Parts: sequence; structure tokens; C-alpha cells
Amino acid sequence: MSDAAALRLKEVKENIRKAEKDAERPNGSVTLIAVSKTFEASVIKPVLEAGQRVFGENRVQEAMGKWPGLREEFEGVELHLIGPLQSNKAKEAIQTFDVIHTVDRDKIAKALKVEMDKQGKTPKLFIQVNTGEEDQKAGIPPKEADAFIAKCRDEYGLEIEGLMCIPPVDEAPGMHFALLEKIAKRNGLEKLSMGMSSDYPIAVQHGATHVRVGSAVFGARDYSQ
Repeated sequence: MSDAAALRLKEVKENIRKAEKDAERPNGSVTLIAVSKTFEASVIKPVLEAGQRVFGENRVQEAMGKWPGLREEFEGVELHLIGPLQSNKAKEAIQTFDVIHTVDRDKIAKALKVEMDKQGKTPKLFIQVNTGEEDQKAGIPPKEADAFIAKCRDEYGLEIEGLMCIPPVDEAPGMHFALLEKIAKRNGLEKLSMGMSSDYPIAVQHGATHVRVGSAVFGARDYSQ
């Protein structure tokens, strides 16, 4: 497991560097988020030992269960919440994560602001945009993104770092990445969280600053457990 994970991690990092070069972007301008959701600490450890320090989790409770011990053992871990957030988990999310990618409605923005003030912590925040306007998917519709970004800044006093999207599985991702890039530019946002195992090189071409790669690093997930 250790050797396989380290080799996959190395390959993904090399692919990112190549995509940066092809896009005439500076080396190191893209951050790899190794998506460790559903994987136990024993599977994550070899990736940490190979030098990776930025990880993504989908669920607050799952992250709380496995990351405290890993953080004690490995310094410099940066944990990103990349799954939908419920407002009643805002307290735990602020306690656990360094970056939250899924701010997508007023209730979440308000709850995060309250907890940030209470805890004196300021995780970096991304707004999730539902670029495909899919009913089953979280995220603010593109046509409402500008107003929501302004509201987060002006009404809730939140500092928004960037935008995140998950394109529809049956559509070319490039058009969705381009849309997210366009919304970010007109709102003065420099960070773009987009691209997963199947399409992260394309995301780099469209200006991604963070790519969320899971199975290409950890191997296939077993969702039956």
C-alpha cells in the first residue's frame, strides 16, 4: 500500500506540473488536495509519509474521527472540507477544517460567521457554484453567484477566497471550469477549486488553483462498507 500510494501521488504531482507548464503557468501554482474521504487513517498514512500535507474530506464527523491522531503524528496538515455542510455542523467544521469549499446559502454563511467569531478562527472560505444547475447537487446557481458573493462580504463580513464547482458527470468539464473562472474574475476572486481525478489537467488549463484528487492518489473506493 505504501509504495503504491507514493507512486500514484508522485504521478499526479508530475501531471499537475506538466499541466502548469502546458498552460504557461508558474510551477507550483496549483495545490493538490488529496481527497481522503472514506479512507481510514491506515490508508492515509502512507500518503502523509510521502510528503503530502493537504487533504480533503466530505463529512465533518468522519474527519473528526480520524484526523486528530494523524495531525499529532504529522505536522503541517491542512484540512479542506469539500462536501456539503449543514448549518448545525458549523461549530465542528470551524474546529476541524482550515479551508471550507462549500459555502452555498445564507444559512451556512450566517452560521459560519457566528462560529468564527465565537472561536476566534478564520478558515479560508470558498463559495460552491452549481454550474450545471443540477437539482441533486449543492451550490449557488451561477446567475445568483454575484449577489451571494457580495452578500457574504458586505452583510456577513466574510472574506471569500474563491469559488468551487463540480461539473455534471455527463458534460464536458471545460465549459463549467470556464464559467467558474469568468464568475471569479468579475468578482475579484483569485482562487478556483475545480478538477478531480478524471479532469484535473483540464481544470489547470482553466486556471484552477486547487484540484481535488482522490482515487488517482488512493486507489478505488469501496462504497459497500
